[in-house]
Amino acid sequence: MKNNLKEKMVAGNSVLGTFMKLADPAVVEIFGLAGFDYVILDIEHGPNSFETCQNLIRAAELRGVAPIIRIYANEEGLVQRALDMGAAGVQVPQINTKEEALKLVKSAKFTPVGERGLCRYVRAADYSSRDKKDYFASANEETMVIGHIEGMEGIRNLDEILTTGLDVLFIGPYDLSSSLGLPGQVDHPLVVEKIKEVCEKAAKANVLIGTFADNVDKAHFYRDLGVKYISISVDVGIITDAARKIVKDYLA
Repeated sequence: MKNNLKEKMVAGNSVLGTFMKLADPAVVEIFGLAGFDYVILDIEHGPNSFETCQNLIRAAELRGVAPIIRIYANEEGLVQRALDMGAAGVQVPQINTKEEALKLVKSAKFTPVGERGLCRYVRAADYSSRDKKDYFASANEETMVIGHIEGMEGIRNLDEILTTGLDVLFIGPYDLSSSLGLPGQVDHPLVVEKIKEVCEKAAKANVLIGTFADNVDKAHFYRDLGVKYISISVDVGIITDAARKIVKDYLA
């Protein structure tokens, strides 16, 4: 199956998504109907599980929004489970070295590119109804592998990480601020300087960059830096902001 999200970014377009912590498929549908390009189904932070994500993926596909799963560790079994369910990509935290990045890529790709376990009796292969040769080949081509760089160790090893075949290198501004001794200060000049440094090196290496933005203004700022994979806020934060605004406007 063609990965339209990946195709858009390779063509030079930015894409917009959000993190999803709620386990109700209706919420995924709403964001798809709103026009988001992708949703990140978050297993690292929040109550979601692989079991709840399966129906969230179905909801995403129904409404034309690409489902990405963020797992909580760079482990082969976790990567495989996420992709076997039919996620368009997998997003993995704390990639700090070339070896960790290579491990992630190998876990996400079938032979001869990687070492992902072969099984066509999974949802991603339409429960074995797809031709197995076509499935294994297209999965290698279309699956998005997204690694988080979240601290100074990753930035020190950036040149090597950029050679490993990651589709997107995702900058985590909050963890980066903490690594710099500035927890939560994502707009601090030093944090912004490091983000710009990563963007510049990634552009030269022809690797797509992603990051998280708290609001639309910050998303525009990152887009102007060349970031293509922009994740704005979180489903619960968006709902919270909208609810508070209604109450504030009513009481004004």
